[in-house]
Amino acid sequence: MEGLLSVSIGTVAWATISFIIVMLLLKKLAWGPIVQSLKEREEGISNALREADRAREEMARLQAGNEELLRQAREERDTILREAKAVGEKMRADAQQRAQADTDRMLTAARQEIDNQKKAAIAELKNQVATLSIDIAEKLVREKLSEAESQKALNHSLASEFSKN
Repeated sequence: MEGLLSVSIGTVAWATISFIIVMLLLKKLAWGPIVQSLKEREEGISNALREADRAREEMARLQAGNEELLRQAREERDTILREAKAVGEKMRADAQQRAQADTDRMLTAARQEIDNQKKAAIAELKNQVATLSIDIAEKLVREKLSEAESQKALNHSLASEFSKN
């Protein structure tokens, strides 16, 4: 047992040679591909980070674009609402003006009709007054004439009576 655990120059030399050979083999066969794989992985991670940064920048740019579109949409909505309100106000004002014009026209027509009816009523009243006046005058004249004839007849009969007496 002592033979295996004892250190001798030959064992150290063979162990060193074996270690160097394993190291050379590892360097030749394993270390290159491992280092290459690590470099590829490092490049992949670096590319992924660059892509993530680029995507973040793209998202920020898109978000700014979306905010700009949203702002424009709000401005357009506000403009449309203002225009619709102005059109509504104009339509309301036009309707009021038309209603006022119709009312004025109807009032003027009604006043004209009232005036015409009033003139017709006055003319009719004047005609009736004239007719009544003529009728009254005719009756008075008839009464006067009939009174004068009766007076004449009475005078005549009295005169004839006095002449008889």
